[in-house]
Amino acid sequence: MTYLQETSRNAITVPKLQAMRDAGEKIAMLTCYDASFAALLDRAGVDVLLIGDSLGNVLQGQATTLPVSLADIAYHTASVARARPSALIVADLPFGTYGTREEAYRSSVELMRAGAQMVKLEGGEWLGDTVRFLVERSIPVCAHVGLTPQSVHAFGGFKVQGKTEEGASQLLRDSLAMQAAGAQLIVMEAIPTLLAGEVTKQLRIPTIGIGAGLDCSGQVLVLHDMLGIFPGKRPRFVKDFMQGQPSILAAVEAYVRAVKDGTFPGPEHTF
Repeated sequence: MTYLQETSRNAITVPKLQAMRDAGEKIAMLTCYDASFAALLDRAGVDVLLIGDSLGNVLQGQATTLPVSLADIAYHTASVARARPSALIVADLPFGTYGTREEAYRSSVELMRAGAQMVKLEGGEWLGDTVRFLVERSIPVCAHVGLTPQSVHAFGGFKVQGKTEEGASQLLRDSLAMQAAGAQLIVMEAIPTLLAGEVTKQLRIPTIGIGAGLDCSGQVLVLHDMLGIFPGKRPRFVKDFMQGQPSILAAVEAYVRAVKDGTFPGPEHTF
C-alpha cells in the first residue's frame, strides 16, 4: 500500500535530536496512534511520533490516561512502526507499568519489540534509579515532568505546576536528576514559561514543551487537539491548526513550520 512507503528523508535518531538541539533547530513532535497517520505525519516533516497514553482520552473516551494498558500502547506502537516512518518513535509507559526498575525493564522491552525506539515515563528524582537501569540496558528514555497526567488524582486535577518557588525548585531538581540518570529527552508540561526557559538553559539534553513556552528545544501536542477533532475542552496550550487549511497534511505542515520558526506557541498558549 502506498501510504506505507518509506519517506526519502534521513531517519531521526536519538543522537540526531541532540544535534538539532545543539544547532538550535526546533524539534516538532506529535502524538500518533496508527499507520496511516504515521505516514502522513512523517511526510509533513514531524520529527518525533509519540504513542501517548493520551489515546485513552482521544481514542477510548476515557476521562484520564489511567485505564490505558501496556497492551494498548504496544498495539498502537506496532501500528505506527509498520508505516516505517523516518521520525523517531517514542512510546509511553502506562500507569502502573514501571513501579520497580525490573517491571519498567520488562514493560520497555515489550514496547521496543513492538517498534518503539525510546520509552517515555512520568516522574522526577525518585525515578532516577529506574531510568539509569533502563539506559544501562540500551533503552533510550524520555522523562516527563511538570503536569504528569498519570498523577492527576495526586495533583487534584490538571493544574499548572512549578508556580511556587518550592515547586519550581523541585521541577529543576527533577529535570537535572533525569538527565544525570541518562534520560536523553525531557517533556515539560504545563509549567510557567520562565521556568521552562531556565530548565532548558541548565540542561544539556533537548526539552520538549507542551504548555511550557517558546524557549524549549521543541514542542509537542496531541494530534486530535491540534486538528480540532477532540470534543473535550481545549487546553490553553492547544492551537487548532486545521483552521484555514485545506487538508490534514497542510495542517500538520503548518504546525511543523510554526514550531520550527518559533511562532508557536504564542503568549496565549503559555502560562
